[in-house]
Amino acid sequence: MVQGVLWILLGLLLWPEPGTASMPLLMDSVIQALAELEQKAPATNTSYVISARLLSAQSSGPHNHLHHFLLGAQSLNTDKLDTYTLSPGLQFLTKEVAQHAVRGGQEYGVVLAPDGSTVAVEPLLVGLEAGLQGHRVINLPLDSTDAPQDVEATAPDTEPNIPDVIATSSGLGDSSPGVTSTDVEANPLDAITSFLDVPTSLSNAKTKSPTTIDSLLAVIVAENLGMTFIQGPQIQSHPGLGAEGCWDQLSAPRTFTLLDPKASVLTMAFLNGALDGALLGYYLSQTPEPRPPLSSLLSQYYGAGVAGHPGLRSNFRRQNGAALTSATTLAQQVWRALALLQKLRPIHPQLQDMSQEQLAQVATYATQEFTEVFLGCPAIHPRCRWGAEPYRGSPTPLKLPLGFLYVHHTYIPASPCTDLVRCAASMRSMQRFHQNTHGWDDIGYSFVVGSDGYVYEGRGWHWVGAHTRGHNTRGFGVAFVGNYTAALPTEAALRTVRDLLPRCAVRAGLLRPDYALLGHRQLVRTHCPGDALFRLLSTWPHFSATVKPRTEG
Repeated sequence: MVQGVLWILLGLLLWPEPGTASMPLLMDSVIQALAELEQKAPATNTSYVISARLLSAQSSGPHNHLHHFLLGAQSLNTDKLDTYTLSPGLQFLTKEVAQHAVRGGQEYGVVLAPDGSTVAVEPLLVGLEAGLQGHRVINLPLDSTDAPQDVEATAPDTEPNIPDVIATSSGLGDSSPGVTSTDVEANPLDAITSFLDVPTSLSNAKTKSPTTIDSLLAVIVAENLGMTFIQGPQIQSHPGLGAEGCWDQLSAPRTFTLLDPKASVLTMAFLNGALDGALLGYYLSQTPEPRPPLSSLLSQYYGAGVAGHPGLRSNFRRQNGAALTSATTLAQQVWRALALLQKLRPIHPQLQDMSQEQLAQVATYATQEFTEVFLGCPAIHPRCRWGAEPYRGSPTPLKLPLGFLYVHHTYIPASPCTDLVRCAASMRSMQRFHQNTHGWDDIGYSFVVGSDGYVYEGRGWHWVGAHTRGHNTRGFGVAFVGNYTAALPTEAALRTVRDLLPRCAVRAGLLRPDYALLGHRQLVRTHCPGDALFRLLSTWPHFSATVKPRTEG
């Protein structure tokens, strides 16, 4: 039934009822549409043979051509679709999220998830579709007009190194053991560090064309990643990768405006949807029938975790994505997707005269940017996502790069925040206190780290904060939500401040490579960041027990 329901949902994208009222663009609304279809669709074995082919049929662009080629094609029975009609509101919503697009500074086909992330629905559904067909390696044909010569339900050339959090659990599949809460934070940084070891070239690109391709990676990530980084025969430099945006409202979102007007189609929402599609697609491909209802799977993934395991959920998509495949494998798949597009008709004009070596160079660079800018960096919720009030007055720009990272704890709120609702409320509370009680222009911290897997933007990378008196112009102030006098933040939160956030700031030219990390108490008479946390900070690589920046003025 699962694959049939997905087919029906995608099919309804072409036949919405006109004049229907719009619904909030929420992931919960998409899940509601799936649940409604699952109640109507018969649970028969015949529904398993129906593949979701609608996205490939909606346009004749290169993406849909590759999708059609790799995942196969089936005709749609409109009579059958009429039998499973959604309620008018949900039917109109499915039309709105059918295709991802970036136009006029706005992003379309995206929804707001419960964890605060914005997700493109199209790559998510494509991932589910590919996963329902099984994890397949396809032998590429020599003639571009041929169908795939062989489809194997087998592993790719390099078997993905899937962490325990991706393993099929007893609740949703076979009897393989699930993960515990301690497993969630066991090795994601090791996976990311390993993933960032990107190959400088693809050794066999000079001598031969690729002969196989992983359909799951190709239709979700590889093609879009490769094509975004091609500019004629040259490689484009960082084409607006991972641009964020703001919703018109958070309770009933309808319009999503990008913060970068030059953003490529590889927005943060697209990358989130693609990564979610890859993770859940692989999960489904490893799950024997009867597979879980898609509405249940998505509810768990965008909630507390699949089968109750908090490791496999949207909050930790980047850590899980880094463990799903290696950089070498991803670079190979990007190259193979580009090489296949070069053979399919019509040939994309930017690919027509490129050699295999040039395609391999694009693939290598695109993979490096993807891993270092997206997978290797923490997810940061912009100010609009937590409901920040405007800055009072005019902010003062920082003179970058800075040489210091100052670590704080909030003390109040004393309890760690573990979800968007609590973390956003903590941010608003601190901003009110800083603005109304202290009389500051804004929340004082540059960034605040929650225990929900996210960093929350305060004054950000470019504006002077109010976090470390006398030293605000010389360093960034980063605070953990909670009181860490006797306890410690979660390991994921600690890794964010110790490794991910500063590494990405150094790469972006915001923080000097030789930066020093200091606790708030080293510069100001205070107990911050708490005894337990400060003891741990003193063991970190960039911690300085003696270096002190000169005070301002």
